[in-house]
Amino acid sequence: MKSFTSFLLFLIVAFVFFTSCKQASQESASRKMPNFLILMSDNHSWNHLSCYDAESVPTPNIDAVAKEGIRFTNAYCSVPSCSPARAAMLAGQDAWRLQEAANLWGSFPKVKVYTEMMEEIGYHVGIEGKGWGPGNAEAGGWAHNPGGERYDSFEAFFNEAEKGKPWMYWYSSRDPHRPYREGGWEKSGIDLASIKVPPYLPDTEEVRKDIADYFYEIQLFDQDVASYMSLVGEMGQLENTIIVICSDNGWQMPRGLANLYDFGLKIPLIISWPDQFKGGREVSDFVSLNDFAPTFLELVGIAAPEEMNAKSFADILYAEENGRIDDSRNFVVAGRERHAFVRQGGTGYPGRAIRTDGYLYIKNYEPDRWPAGDPPLFGDVDAHMLHYPAPTKIYMLANKNEADVKPLFDLAFAKRPAEELYDLSKDPYQLTNVAALPEYAALKQQLSDQLTKYLRESGDPRETENPFDWDAAEYYQKRDLRPRPNKIAIEALGLEETYDYLNSGE
Repeated sequence: MKSFTSFLLFLIVAFVFFTSCKQASQESASRKMPNFLILMSDNHSWNHLSCYDAESVPTPNIDAVAKEGIRFTNAYCSVPSCSPARAAMLAGQDAWRLQEAANLWGSFPKVKVYTEMMEEIGYHVGIEGKGWGPGNAEAGGWAHNPGGERYDSFEAFFNEAEKGKPWMYWYSSRDPHRPYREGGWEKSGIDLASIKVPPYLPDTEEVRKDIADYFYEIQLFDQDVASYMSLVGEMGQLENTIIVICSDNGWQMPRGLANLYDFGLKIPLIISWPDQFKGGREVSDFVSLNDFAPTFLELVGIAAPEEMNAKSFADILYAEENGRIDDSRNFVVAGRERHAFVRQGGTGYPGRAIRTDGYLYIKNYEPDRWPAGDPPLFGDVDAHMLHYPAPTKIYMLANKNEADVKPLFDLAFAKRPAEELYDLSKDPYQLTNVAALPEYAALKQQLSDQLTKYLRESGDPRETENPFDWDAAEYYQKRDLRPRPNKIAIEALGLEETYDYLNSGE
């Protein structure tokens, strides 16, 4: 009898166990893996969306996504330059850990990227537009763009996906990258008088028109967002798709792109998945494009590899609060090496920065070099002035000796000290360097120590015994090595002799 009772007990336990396993298996099978749609603008500062600044360019379609999603107010890129920022995003690592990929127009070493890791578990992955770049992926051993296979449209990509298979699609818009469309300021419908010109730029009609041209490009990106949201909805995929709207770095203006100030580093970031993430939230935690990789991997149940030194913010997405969710996310570190090929010998302007709630500290490793590139062209501030107009830059260069322009010219183009410190509560536009003031000495040392500690722990060659020569790395855009003159720039700046020399082959 005892043995029969034991056997009966065993059958009951086994039945309960296998029933539970079956239910868990069915629940797992019914739980769909999320799709990902990344909509990325190009050279677009964080505050130039109406959901970030009510007086900025109207972007109703992006605003609608923000209303249902999470808007990050402290999102940054790793490098204020296209391909390095995108490489760091894909690899989930600080750009200085990726050797040549920390340069613009470099190569990308064969490291683990979240796109390939997601493909390995069954995701259909594709890109439209730039993806990672500009640069030479093949030189690093890649068979295709590290962001994924390239498609001409989302429809073509979606039609190739197996039914029911999860997907990740990264649309890289060309907007608002220069050159801006001719007459965009008129098409934008924006009143020039309403534009807030930042105090580091001259407030002139030329500059206002240039900014309005840029705003028109953002409006076109906003229309793209509407188009992709509509497409995903028509295909019945919206409910299970995580929408990510962001840019790769700041705007293409003096003191913006290629600079370690907020106007080069700080980006818009909106993430929406109403089915899972509580919407209508504003989050102030410091996050980076680098954090995308471990975050996306966690969201699909993949452990991030050890070499990914970025940190997932999936917990923030699933939270319900506003403001600061994770108290440890109170700073971000960024850096730069060579942007364009604009200094003698192809050298860069290496720097590192730490940004906190109240301060920005920058370390310039080669203060004797020109931060904006060698004069008279200063090519790191919109190198493409050589190929097409850049009205704000041309105006500043042409009027650099005027009393109201000279201080702004110096901020953008003149040499800088080895250390810069900005008190953001008093100086949000980062115009006044207080690094040399005695009352900031203790704070400056604290931030310097915090930055150095992070760089050493992350294996930055600038702060360890394992140097890397970014200046000697290959630059794959050969056109930049022999610039061709832009007629408007020549006439505006009187640079005929300079351009004749540059194109003489001497």
